[in-house]
Amino acid sequence: MFKVLRPLLMSLCLAILLWFPANDALALGGKQPDLNAPAPEFTLLGNNGDGDIDEFSLSDYLGQWVVLYFYPQDFTPGCTLEAQRFQQDLPKYNERDVQILGVSVDDVDSHEQFCDAEGLKFPLLADAKGEVSKSYGSYLTGYSLRHTYLIDPKGLLQKIYLGVNPAIHSQEVLADLDSLTANS
Repeated sequence: MFKVLRPLLMSLCLAILLWFPANDALALGGKQPDLNAPAPEFTLLGNNGDGDIDEFSLSDYLGQWVVLYFYPQDFTPGCTLEAQRFQQDLPKYNERDVQILGVSVDDVDSHEQFCDAEGLKFPLLADAKGEVSKSYGSYLTGYSLRHTYLIDPKGLLQKIYLGVNPAIHSQEVLADLDSLTANS
């Protein structure tokens, strides 16, 4: 029954977000973590991009930049486009020693199917209870919101993107990474 109602609930959530003024709509996800402060730590199960299920912790990536992006649901048009763009640009992220981690409330089986269908070679993490999404202020009514967080090699949050455009977001993140690393 929930699988039938889930698209309806998603549409309702999106309608609410579009109805509110931009700043109010983005605040619906909760309080954002502070910039230049430690990013909220987490450990989640996910697909490692090679078809295996592993445990992933943010602390595993100390020493490199992390693009932590939250998205509403596997296989939806915007989420698929965003994932495809990150995959398309993956060699550029690899050249910069940047780890991409995608997070949604979908389970690991859904992530595995999504990675297989789209040829994704970066981890998608299952935040089934929404706890990590909530800790990043990226949760609303059973879904992760489309937010992205740039985390530096020391584990500090350097940039927050709210309500991103999936078609251009990966290029935007790459440009900001270049700017941030040039200044450090």
